[in-house]
Amino acid sequence: MLPNDTRSKIENIVAGVILKGSEDNCTTIRNTLCSRFTTSTVVKTNFASNAIIKEEQASFIEAFCRSNNLWIENSPPDESYLTRGGEAKIYFDQGRRHVIKLNDAVYYATWLEFLNSLLLHNLLFTNTSYELKGFLKQDDVLYAVLKQPFVIATTRAELTDIRKLLEFNEFRHTKRNDYANKELGLILEDMHDENVLVNSDTLFFIDTVFYTVAPEKE
Repeated sequence: MLPNDTRSKIENIVAGVILKGSEDNCTTIRNTLCSRFTTSTVVKTNFASNAIIKEEQASFIEAFCRSNNLWIENSPPDESYLTRGGEAKIYFDQGRRHVIKLNDAVYYATWLEFLNSLLLHNLLFTNTSYELKGFLKQDDVLYAVLKQPFVIATTRAELTDIRKLLEFNEFRHTKRNDYANKELGLILEDMHDENVLVNSDTLFFIDTVFYTVAPEKE
């Protein structure tokens, strides 16, 4: 079950409330965007209409990062390249205990949705928390630069185990590999064995896609 403090933080993220008490880069940029833009509660149906908003947010993020030493000029070196996922280019960090992910937020209608998803991931899956290092551009495409622990899978994740853990944390299976917490207003998609790894009988959620929707109160 989710602790009350975690539930309260999730509710504030979904509601677009400014989050207090945290000064990490992700929260800081998310809070600043929240003061200018509304948090979306409509999933995937308004990508086209939000394209202008996403561009406005991208311009704001770039200006903010350049003014606050969060703009990264150089991409990771080619020799550290590992692989590419659906929305991210993945590189080894120095020491190979972490990976660096360049994420273009292609799955999200706005950058605010993307930052909310990162914060939700960090609340629920602390063993694979993201650290937002800053932003950069490649070929005129904006990327968030994320640092995450590198996990080596020792066995294949079973969908039944993924479902059991998510249901313990108050998510209900909706279809295929998708889940929802209607009370909190969350959708979590694509939780299969490529996005969830197993090491020493522990599940590691390495790639999550959260969307915020209007909560359904009983």
